[in-house]
Amino acid sequence: MTGRPSRIPSAVRTLGAGLALASLSGCGMVVLDPAGDVARQQGNLIVVSTVLMLLIIVPVMALTVFFAWRYRAANKEATYKPDWDHSTQLELVIWAAPLLIIICLGAITWVATHLLDPYRPLARTAPGAPVAAATRPLEVQVVALDWKWLFIYPEQGIATVNEFVAPVDRPIRFRISASSVMNSFYIPALAGQIYAMPGMETKLHGVFNQTGDFTGFSANYSGAGFSNMRFAARSVTAGDFAAWAAATKAGGETLDRMAYLKLERPSEREPVRRFAAVEPALFDAVVNLCVDPGKMCMHDMMSIDAAGGLGVAGAWNVRTLAYDKFAARGTGALPERRYVEAVCTAPLMAKSDAPELPGSLAPLTGLGLSRPQRTPLATAAIDRPAGRPAS
Repeated sequence: MTGRPSRIPSAVRTLGAGLALASLSGCGMVVLDPAGDVARQQGNLIVVSTVLMLLIIVPVMALTVFFAWRYRAANKEATYKPDWDHSTQLELVIWAAPLLIIICLGAITWVATHLLDPYRPLARTAPGAPVAAATRPLEVQVVALDWKWLFIYPEQGIATVNEFVAPVDRPIRFRISASSVMNSFYIPALAGQIYAMPGMETKLHGVFNQTGDFTGFSANYSGAGFSNMRFAARSVTAGDFAAWAAATKAGGETLDRMAYLKLERPSEREPVRRFAAVEPALFDAVVNLCVDPGKMCMHDMMSIDAAGGLGVAGAWNVRTLAYDKFAARGTGALPERRYVEAVCTAPLMAKSDAPELPGSLAPLTGLGLSRPQRTPLATAAIDRPAGRPAS
């Protein structure tokens, strides 16, 4: 074909690039532009790590193009040394630069891993805004159900399904568990993700620094309804949060054990539900796998095992403490398959963990444990067999 080349392909490429940029401009980069201080620190860590790695990647890519062009076969002026095999200066540059970057990445990651530990109480709500000693974090107990999320507010005495509301600039302390399979609790605008597992409790601390409507979801595949396992996460002012809690408490049903057993049945696209009252210690019963009436709690079984068993009574404890979920639920134990129901069990603790130490903005120097004291050695005669000379 002869004549003037067509400009249509170039115009099409320009239009395509413009449409791509326009579509990207509408994307919400919530991970890099979140609404919470913890998530923002995590986003900054991603940016810094990426920039440090690009310090090696970009020069390598540029030099690859340069050397391919500089030493192409058509360039007769390029230096030709087929027997060249070593350069000390070049080796120093090749190995020293990546090593320095790895050291920087390791130091940054070590500090961030401890400062952003999900179990670590918040020391600040924003840069330059330390948490006051008298500030109590908002405790929210989270249960991952099939396929929905349950939020219990023990301080307010309410609960919600697929709706999480928190006041702005107040630290939030999550206690997280699950009813069946493992899930992953994640609100990108608030903090990083953490797993929710049956029979276990994980923790997460975060804070909202601006009001708005966000989304939370499960980041771990958990079955047929996983893709719709999302919930609304709203950050509101302290006054709006108090009004929301009061409105929830004013009307609605009570979340007791029987209501919970119905709620945990698998369902998809569950609408937002609110409960005006919650049975005390329900979350701890969920963690200890003993929501069912008459079922021995996990902490009781562990106490029995730690004490050495039940003696003769333990011979009838043939039903192992396993997460059977629906096995024998509501049917009662058969006479030939009895199990110990209660033996002076300890009540479920309102707090299943030790008190948390307040957050600190001081540089990381360990946990502040004192060095072990030197203990004088015992005399040589102690524990030495009779007649054996001291060495």
